[in-house]
Amino acid sequence: MTAIDTAIRAAAADIELMGVTKAYDVRTVVIPPLDVALRPGEFTVVLGPSGCGKSTLLQMIAGLERVSGGKIVIGGREVQDLEPKHRGCAMVFQNYALYPHMTVAENMAYSLKVAGVSKTERAERVADVARMLGLADFLARKPGQLSGGQRQRVAIGRAIIREPGVLLFDEPLSNLDAQLRHDMRVELADLHRRIGATSVFVTHDQVEAMTLADRILILNKGRIEQFDTPKAIYHRPASVFVAKFIGAPPMNVLTVTGDGSALRLADGQVVGNYEGKGSFQLGIRPEDITVNAGGAIKAAIRYREDLGSHEILEADVAGQQLRISTPFGAEIDAAATLSLSFPQARLHLFDGETGRAIPNAFHNADAVRRSVKEYQ
Repeated sequence: MTAIDTAIRAAAADIELMGVTKAYDVRTVVIPPLDVALRPGEFTVVLGPSGCGKSTLLQMIAGLERVSGGKIVIGGREVQDLEPKHRGCAMVFQNYALYPHMTVAENMAYSLKVAGVSKTERAERVADVARMLGLADFLARKPGQLSGGQRQRVAIGRAIIREPGVLLFDEPLSNLDAQLRHDMRVELADLHRRIGATSVFVTHDQVEAMTLADRILILNKGRIEQFDTPKAIYHRPASVFVAKFIGAPPMNVLTVTGDGSALRLADGQVVGNYEGKGSFQLGIRPEDITVNAGGAIKAAIRYREDLGSHEILEADVAGQQLRISTPFGAEIDAAATLSLSFPQARLHLFDGETGRAIPNAFHNADAVRRSVKEYQ
């Protein structure tokens, strides 16, 4: 472990947002009052669709946007009224924001130069960070001579060279192609394990969230839909919004009616047993649906996608769309009517009006724990 690693791990700070709001005017409220606590050394991914307020939230932590109300506490210190340079944060941007006329070494060392750090110490820190990020052979090059992935590593190096208590990432991989995004995810995960910084990473890409995060904070119109581990969010979504947002393809959500003993589709087919009455939304993951001759639920195939390792079927069930993931080698007649089974232990029930999950709708607590344990 280098001196940089040790310094950043020691500096890792907790972040607490208490009643934080952002509004540009009375009608434009981007972030309603929001409360959340991020642990020191944790990698938190803020996930949500475009316009949900995730970048605004990050910029308020960084000090690039002023809060309209509430407190931001970093490492036990209120910072909402401090300038960005006094908050102990470093930020990595989507567009790299490198100085094109400076070399890699000069870009990484610039903030230290401004802070009055000696030339000898700057050189030592640049060398340490360059080795850490695989940039030792590129220190004399300028950004225009680097690939997109290399430029992003320089931007990360420029951030961590300051030994910050908090690292902030604003969609840093969105400008990279698919292979580079994968490679950078691996590098970021490895970097986090090494330095243990408190990291907040904003993205709209669920793959980045699921693979990088210790916990994922899902935003919807500035409000927190769920804040939990990737496994919990995938297997126990707190709302229809989360269920549909996470997963590729996402969870199927069907409108059903409870008659006091069963949940039925519009054509009367029973899809689950439940004692409640009224309108509900029933969720099931595409991979949890079983296609077999004895299945009681009937559906007609509309479209199929062969992805090599598995196949995705799009089917119609009682006028609603259903996606089914079938394993490699499964022989399914496209012209046939499908017979499906929905395993009760894999069903999710949501309130028909609010869209919030109804806990333990199909299982007692022990059954829920057993079901979740199967995924771990």
